[in-house]
Amino acid sequence: MTALLRSLHTAVPPTVLHQERVRDALAAQPGLTRLGQRLVTAAFNASGIERRHSVVREWESEGSDAGRSAPSAGSGSGLFFEPDTGHILNPSTGARNAVYTEHAGDLYEEAAAGALADCPDLSREDISHVITVSCTGFFSPGPDYQLVRRLGLQATTKRMHLGFMGCYAALPALREAAAICEADPAAVVLVVSVELCSVHVRVANDQDTIVGASLFSDGAGAAVVTGAERPRPPVPAAGAPARPALRLDGFATVLTPVGEDAMAWNIGDHGFEMILGTYVPHIIDDHITGALEPLFAADRASDRASQPPLASRPPAELEHWAIHPGGRSILDRVQARLGLSDAQLVPARDTLRDYGNMSSATVLFVLQQILEGAGAAGANGANGAGSDGERVCAMAFGPGLTVESALMTVVS
Repeated sequence: MTALLRSLHTAVPPTVLHQERVRDALAAQPGLTRLGQRLVTAAFNASGIERRHSVVREWESEGSDAGRSAPSAGSGSGLFFEPDTGHILNPSTGARNAVYTEHAGDLYEEAAAGALADCPDLSREDISHVITVSCTGFFSPGPDYQLVRRLGLQATTKRMHLGFMGCYAALPALREAAAICEADPAAVVLVVSVELCSVHVRVANDQDTIVGASLFSDGAGAAVVTGAERPRPPVPAAGAPARPALRLDGFATVLTPVGEDAMAWNIGDHGFEMILGTYVPHIIDDHITGALEPLFAADRASDRASQPPLASRPPAELEHWAIHPGGRSILDRVQARLGLSDAQLVPARDTLRDYGNMSSATVLFVLQQILEGAGAAGANGANGAGSDGERVCAMAFGPGLTVESALMTVVS
């Protein structure tokens, strides 16, 4: 691949969901059985999440005063939460999608504008392609169209929307952006993912619904991808922070031999319904090594660096891991199976703790931590951006069970 991920920018809505308060509110719902209440407590306590974000502003009331104060305006007062009783309501899929339509555009624009601002050598007129990603709502003209209008991009901007693919969809979007830049070195591709999972929260006694309610949240991530040969800004003056990029070296897609029924995302009468079987971590544990084999076998960057090929090295020797935090148990299984250090899991675990699972946008949050050098920078086992030439492996999991992966190299 001859493409660079030049910038990453993320955005979240202002409403903060504190995990303990949401747990207590959900466990107190009148429709739950005793088993359902125990499942809520267990799922929330084991999630590895402290806080999440939501576009549903009614949850602000629940979080601040256990549901006794009047809900904030926006998202339809009393649509999701009844403040007088503390009951979580069950709006129709149409009503939920209307909330998505109302709020998604602002997050698309915020994330995209931030990613563009981080590339001062590029103007909005330089954007040749827009790729948008989402699996939590639908409208047309869609977010790809909205971004062209809202950002004032050229009317000839080529557009694509990847819809309803699930948690792994940001990596196919980056793969498509890299392919575009490889075919056209002058191309500048804006990739933006927005997921509003919280509009689909429901009260139910089944384990899949409860686990989904404990994990999923709202957020947006955007990236600017250009050809590697496109001129970049001059080296910053002494004392100015360097802005690293990620060279997109390769991508792989693998369908595990089992798991088609273990993870799915369906449209119901009262929101989208997540199937997230408890066996998913076991499937990932059994097949993650095989899923990485085609990615590592096709890698040629190690040859250029006069290093042994990745296929012949332990995974832990690859410096940085951007693993989609589908849940704490998934991260635990991946870490144990690949022999990764605690420090290599810091970007994924920190993202899960502070933001929850934002479906396709989540891996962009993890990559941003690595790219910006969040935490302790250094060599092998560090979660910072590190030095020029260090490698990054990104992985995301979704319906199918599908494993999408990518290899990248830090370029300073």
